[in-house]
Amino acid sequence: MSDHQFSKALIWQFHEALDGAVPEAVADLLGDYTAPGFHLYAVHPFGKLEGAEAAAGVYAPLKQSFTALQRRPFIFMAGTSEIDDTEWVISTGHFMGLFDEPWLGIPATGCIATLRYADFHCIEDGKITRAAFFCDMIDLMHQAGANPLPPSTGASGIFPSPRTQDGLLHGPCDPEEGVQTLALIDRMVQDLNALNQTGEDHCPPEYLARTWANDMGWYGPAGIGATMTIRRYQHQHQYPYREGVQDKVFNGHLCRLAEGNYGGFFGWPNLTHRPVGGFLGLPGSDTRVDMRVVDVYRRAGDKLAENWIIIDLPWWLKQQGLDVFARLDSLRSAHRS
Repeated sequence: MSDHQFSKALIWQFHEALDGAVPEAVADLLGDYTAPGFHLYAVHPFGKLEGAEAAAGVYAPLKQSFTALQRRPFIFMAGTSEIDDTEWVISTGHFMGLFDEPWLGIPATGCIATLRYADFHCIEDGKITRAAFFCDMIDLMHQAGANPLPPSTGASGIFPSPRTQDGLLHGPCDPEEGVQTLALIDRMVQDLNALNQTGEDHCPPEYLARTWANDMGWYGPAGIGATMTIRRYQHQHQYPYREGVQDKVFNGHLCRLAEGNYGGFFGWPNLTHRPVGGFLGLPGSDTRVDMRVVDVYRRAGDKLAENWIIIDLPWWLKQQGLDVFARLDSLRSAHRS
């Protein structure tokens, strides 16, 4: 069984090279590390991109817009995905830099700004064959003084590192710990999917306590916000979400793995449902829409203790007719006229 050390070292090296590269060198660098047929799943407005040249269109403009851009991961791990037995490396944390030039129409501030991120890299024969890049665009909009959504039900601006400060798993971990973490995540996913199938949108806290610690930390994306404890999580996210979207279907994940006390997954899309109104303070729609989600977890004993979530909310909104980037541009144009 692989201890994933080669793959972790490869992606850490790749991240350092990418972080140090000038924008003009990004495409060549990606070509050095990726295999033929490489593709990247990236949040809206990018989508699924084929090849290193196309993927550079995500990273190079970001580096152009942020002076002295630094990657600051607080979770770094690897494992074998139970979906298809491929090896993946997961990293999540913040990018930080001086936001000196607009990015995707988000106005520059000239000050330090942080961009929440989570990325996944699949390693086969020493090359990256697939990758995913999620980031919290709406949180960056908030930092730039723009808010395309009503106030969140949870606390905005909170995306902390693990309470235990042990999320950078550079060395090998006890394989049994990862087995326990993944089994717990699987049970939690099954419990939530059972709610989808029964249509139960107001489960008691005891139901979540089967897999979650009572003092859990749940760190959602901008527009939803962060919360703590099972009861407060239910009132500040679970109930508004489950009541506000109906006909929920779980589509599965492209990658789901664990190492040590940490685990995570992403889907493309994870979920399909019909917004009936109320979630994110928005009106309802008859349109069925997809939701792309990253979840990263920390296990403590036999319970999930912390959860970091990035949702491609701009894509979820775009399917309902709200283009947050076009709206931002329209507002800025109106202010200039």
